[in-house]
Amino acid sequence: MSSRVILNRKSDVNRVLSDPFSHTQRLHHLHRTTTKSFFEYIHSIGIMESNGNLVKHVEKQTTRVLFCGPHFPASHEYTAEYLQNHPSTKVDVLSFEDVRKDIANYNVCIVKSIRLDSDIISCTAQMQLIMQYGVGLEGVDIDAATKHGIKVARIPSDVTGNSTSCTEMAIYLMLGLLRKHNELQVSIQQKKLGELITETLFGKTGALLVNIARGGIVDYEAVINNLESGHLGGLGTDVAWTEPFNPDDQIFKFKNVIMTPHVAGVTEHSYRSMAKAVGEVVLQLHAGLPLTGIELLVMLLFSFMPGFL
Repeated sequence: MSSRVILNRKSDVNRVLSDPFSHTQRLHHLHRTTTKSFFEYIHSIGIMESNGNLVKHVEKQTTRVLFCGPHFPASHEYTAEYLQNHPSTKVDVLSFEDVRKDIANYNVCIVKSIRLDSDIISCTAQMQLIMQYGVGLEGVDIDAATKHGIKVARIPSDVTGNSTSCTEMAIYLMLGLLRKHNELQVSIQQKKLGELITETLFGKTGALLVNIARGGIVDYEAVINNLESGHLGGLGTDVAWTEPFNPDDQIFKFKNVIMTPHVAGVTEHSYRSMAKAVGEVVLQLHAGLPLTGIELLVMLLFSFMPGFL
């Protein structure tokens, strides 16, 4: 077998680059025996000069964190604040349009509400972890990420206050529906005080549907039809069938519908806690330590399979 070493996998490159100057002779050997593309890569990021000599006194690469999209700004703001005293890390936020062309420059991706499909994942070059600022990963192609050697994770909601915040929102929506919140607002605007809103205040006309999970788990047409027939007493939802919300959606014509813009888990406590979780994972990743405080989806998907691992 040839002794020639071919480093054409991202994991090989990252392993070598993680501690380049403690193995100077090994890196010189790799320079002599590996493909030109690898040499060009390490030269382009400033580790090796064009003559093959290692650049001296270069610190370990910065671990770069990408937050996808401007929505939920507290997520990246709080994370950047948590990591502000760690110059070895950098937090950026990019528009959805810029994610595809710039994702190759990042080690950690916080997806938020973007659809991270196989096409975008194929554009990664040094990505090590794709993570949700919360629990919902239905927008991530986990199979594609796994094939590219990228870990996929979420933050457990029971330790950050996220689940408690969502429970509060569910109760709020239920109470709002029971007390006809929307119609009460109309009464205030029309200066009607102390008047019964409708006869339905005296009795139940149908069940109340509350959704604080994902819009896709509810049959949109069925909801519309049952609201129109009166079979459904009301809808309280923090999530929509398509997001962002369409302001012209026919759902808004119903007085017994209360909608909030996907903020059930958005509280000061939960967002500060999740920023800490993200920050800790970034520092662990940078130091090459085991990742704690998160749920790795690959492990969750396969841990139940007999004989796996």
